Amino acid sequence: MSTRTDVKHFSCVIQDGIATVKLDRPDRKNPLTFDSYAELRDWFRDLVYSDDVNAVVFASNGGNFSSGGDVHDIIGPLTKMSMKELLTFTRMTGDLVKAIVNCGKPVIAAVDGVCVGAGAIIAMACDLRIATPAAKCAFLFTRVGLAGCDMGACAILPRIIGQGRAAELLYTGRSMSADEGAAWGFYNKVVDANALETEAFNLATRIASGPNFANMMTKTMLAQEWSMSIEQAIEAEAQAQAICMQTADFERAYNAFVAKDKPVFEGN
Repeated sequence: MSTRTDVKHFSCVIQDGIATVKLDRPDRKNPLTFDSYAELRDWFRDLVYSDDVNAVVFASNGGNFSSGGDVHDIIGPLTKMSMKELLTFTRMTGDLVKAIVNCGKPVIAAVDGVCVGAGAIIAMACDLRIATPAAKCAFLFTRVGLAGCDMGACAILPRIIGQGRAAELLYTGRSMSADEGAAWGFYNKVVDANALETEAFNLATRIASGPNFANMMTKTMLAQEWSMSIEQAIEAEAQAQAICMQTADFERAYNAFVAKDKPVFEGN
């Protein structure tokens, strides 16, 4: 297990190929700042080129996931910025979502307690989500006078929970309970708080024990096929699968099947 010392605005521990990331201001329910937005964006961008991480758990800290943009460090300064400065900021926050979606590694959100605003967006951008019964997720932008269309919410959230449900949450800014989130498909599973991080880590380990090059290709296709026709998607998947069929992991799986053994994948 190694702790990344080159990150300043969140914590990152890597164990057995799984990176566990946490916002580290639990006394304030883990708000985001200008610096943490930018550092998380850069870290997820660089993950594309990382060979020591095969999956990520974006975990809660101190009983909460994230309270979103810090009221004093972000919201206050935004009211004094020019339009050009504001657009630079909103593009930067959107770049964090794009970095998570395009990082090439499966990302699992482990959601406990408060998960609102940009925190809810981060959870939404992850591939999988596990929650506790205490999880309260809210896309509360309209409650602070902003549109619900923040950081890709109007594009991504309806694909997860459906257009009508997404519209309700984005118009009202109300909290989605853990039970609602599970019933609507936002959460893959709801577990006790004391089992949350273990469940997320075990799921990440299970995925990362598979063919990681193929996992990367799966994540890539899940993102790219949103804007494709069925015909384009089928062709893109044909090409992706042909590429995967040339990997050593594909041959390893075949040889293990013939030997009636379990394949051990190496990600190449």
